[in-house]
Amino acid sequence: MTALVNFTQKKIWNVVGALVGWFAVVGQLVLIIINRQTDLFETIIRFFSYFTILTNTLVALYFTSQISTIRALKFLKNNASLTAITGFILIVGLVYQIVLRSIWQPSGFQMVIDELLHTVIPMYVLVYWFMFIIFEDLKPRLLFSWLLYPLIYFIVIMFRGSFSDFYPYPFVDATSIGYTKVFGNFLVLSVVVMILLSILYLLARFFKKQ
Repeated sequence: MTALVNFTQKKIWNVVGALVGWFAVVGQLVLIIINRQTDLFETIIRFFSYFTILTNTLVALYFTSQISTIRALKFLKNNASLTAITGFILIVGLVYQIVLRSIWQPSGFQMVIDELLHTVIPMYVLVYWFMFIIFEDLKPRLLFSWLLYPLIYFIVIMFRGSFSDFYPYPFVDATSIGYTKVFGNFLVLSVVVMILLSILYLLARFFKKQ
């Protein structure tokens, strides 16, 4: 009976996570298209240039993978992926609260979407992780292989920014602050990501012993 209750509870969390995640991502896409200042193709490219959007999309895909049989999402169906995505979405929330909130004052529906992307979803994923993580299935090699995600993201936005002059965040804007400072910022964030993933791994191990 307990196993059935846990299965049902997890399924509810997965469904809600998928619905909220896709609502936030699609809602932001609609808003950026409505308020676009360039052509549609460039607008969509810029939309997916944001780490926030990519990571929230990963969250939505993770929850979708838990309630579907889509084979392309099979790589997400493990506790290493859940832990890595939890770490990345927490970075999204922390960077927004510490760095970006003071320079961005949305209103109306944009404020709702912003709070979902940067506050509600990060907290939801963290609680979900605490409730359902299984340490025995948390493979360190798979977990830390996810560090390629922010590295590839950084390389792509810096390469594209070098000829498009579009940088999604002020702390990676090489035109304004220079490459030295940008690389310094990336190094700091990389260290924070590694520390956060390590903390989540150790927490999973600690709670497993309780």
